[in-house]
Amino acid sequence: MLPVAPASLAQIATRVDTRLRALIDIEDARWSGFDATLADPFIAIRGLVLGGGKRLRPAFCHWGFVGAGGDADHQQIIDAGAALELLHAFALFHDDVMDGSATRRGEPTVHTVHEQRHAGKWAGEARRYGEGVAILVGDLTFVYADQLMRGASAAAWDIWNELRIELNIGQYLDIVGSAHRERRWEKAAQICRYKSGKYTIERPLHMGAMLAAPERADELLAPLSAYGLPLGDAFQMRDDVLGVYGDTAITGKPVADDLREGKPTPLMALACAAATPAQLLILDRVGEPNMSAQTIADVQQVIIDTGALAELEGHIRSLTDQALAALATMPLTTESLDELASLASYVSWRDI
Repeated sequence: MLPVAPASLAQIATRVDTRLRALIDIEDARWSGFDATLADPFIAIRGLVLGGGKRLRPAFCHWGFVGAGGDADHQQIIDAGAALELLHAFALFHDDVMDGSATRRGEPTVHTVHEQRHAGKWAGEARRYGEGVAILVGDLTFVYADQLMRGASAAAWDIWNELRIELNIGQYLDIVGSAHRERRWEKAAQICRYKSGKYTIERPLHMGAMLAAPERADELLAPLSAYGLPLGDAFQMRDDVLGVYGDTAITGKPVADDLREGKPTPLMALACAAATPAQLLILDRVGEPNMSAQTIADVQQVIIDTGALAELEGHIRSLTDQALAALATMPLTTESLDELASLASYVSWRDI
């Protein structure tokens, strides 16, 4: 039975969405009034930022903040949650360009929309135009995320900077790993942690705690990492499973995109390590952009037959148990500990 999202997740999302909508509306009116063509970036930002999403990063930031003694209604934690969502959107805008993704959450990606709008009717190359628009929209989103962090404590700002650096480092490792057809477990796990796990769970927890109680850094950061790092790894491993076996109608992304892009995932590392020579020939097709439906089905079956899928599910279970065990000695409020336990089950066993 799939876990139900904690009720608090929707409550946090509502407050963060209200803040995001206000910011985007104000900036849209400001710049569209200056030049009507500047409505387009805000259409793109609004579509992605307010078009769905689980709001996990704001939730982990929230419970780090409240758990360390912060007031749940303080504007600063709402702004921090909105900043995390804008940073995530920045990463997605750029990620779609780097991966050549045609859709995101069931809708055409920004670079695809603007490439088709250009369609050779204007000067220059349509593809470069579309990608340029998407990159600039991502950059703009990045700046707005920074603006929302104004007034943060020095300790929280240091965490924010580390989070942003680690995200970019992880994305770089992901690109290099895909190009080199990386299939080693240790490298795949490293990429898994840095491209997503840390900036989804560990660093938002750290940020929240440092917004509330920067003087307690020595007491809080290590215990939060003991929970956040293994759960972040489990989160990304679940993402990898959904990238190969997920339902497009639920996830909003075409099934097997990770296979077409040749992503260096722990799932692929396990499959390649256990594969027979005949199975390796099938797995070697991973990374071909025009993989047929039959080839995708063959790869999916090989991953199951090698035992890689079952083994990864075991890793997810073990990492989640490790995170939950870390809560036993964490110096946070009881309410926060209960919510973090519920979130752990949700992120590890979700279907989206």
